[in-house]
Amino acid sequence: MRLTADARGVFPIAPTPFREDGSVDAASIDRLADFYVACGATGVTVLGQLGEAPKLDHAEGVSVAARMIRRASSLPVVVGVSAPGFAAMRALAREVVEHGAAGVMIAPPNTLRTDDQIVAYYRGAVEAIGADVPFVIQDYPLTFSVQMTPGVIRRIVQEHASCVMLKHEDWPGLEKISALRALEREGAMRHLSILCGNGGLFLDYEMERGADGANTGYAFPDMLCDVVRLSAEGRREEAHDLFDAHLPLLRYEQQPGVGLAVRKHILKRRGLLASDAQRAPASSLTPAARAEVEHLLSRLARRDPRAAL
Repeated sequence: MRLTADARGVFPIAPTPFREDGSVDAASIDRLADFYVACGATGVTVLGQLGEAPKLDHAEGVSVAARMIRRASSLPVVVGVSAPGFAAMRALAREVVEHGAAGVMIAPPNTLRTDDQIVAYYRGAVEAIGADVPFVIQDYPLTFSVQMTPGVIRRIVQEHASCVMLKHEDWPGLEKISALRALEREGAMRHLSILCGNGGLFLDYEMERGADGANTGYAFPDMLCDVVRLSAEGRREEAHDLFDAHLPLLRYEQQPGVGLAVRKHILKRRGLLASDAQRAPASSLTPAARAEVEHLLSRLARRDPRAAL
């Protein structure tokens, strides 16, 4: 199963489950995989920014990816392979593809400053992983400090047939989606799947601007699936009503530093993770923060019974 530019729907960013002793929890990976299949996800991404990939060694990263690929066998699985150098990227990409990964996701290093440097970087990445491996551009300037204009993205897409998806995480970024779709309509760029990140904070209007869905983490990925489905069906107000009900929790979970702790705490409450542990260095929820999350869940449960935990 290979990733293509026709990918749509929701590819949840899977957290990496750990036991309290810091070891990888394979049983929780299985529960997450089963849940993603059951809730209507159309793919999965592992080893993303909030998948704690930098805290895993090479063998662990391959093992986590392989476990998800095997368990969620009906879904395409994208694996984050971003690395400081191309050698590590090549090694991880080749192994996960051998295990059946549908494609890989590549973020730019924060050392890139010019458009030409960005384009050259992705040219080197494709040479490293192989032109036959589908890849996703991760455009996340708030974290990586690399600004990719629509023109730069177009250059990468036109140069590499293996570039099939953009993980759009610019903020504000609605106009970028419109600009990219305009390039397609004008025949200046071939079609590219656009799935959006940012914790889903802008998913309601991103869909209306022409995005194909979401590629992000949230404690209720089933809600993201519902919003994308309702939007695709033209049920605009229903999509917005559901999204609006979740927005306070989405906002709270998007806080830098503590966001992953919030997400893992709720996923544990939902019975999907045995532990909300992170590997060091890690953030944790204070008693006050836990109380705020519980308050948000209780308010959300009035509109969405899935939050009645």
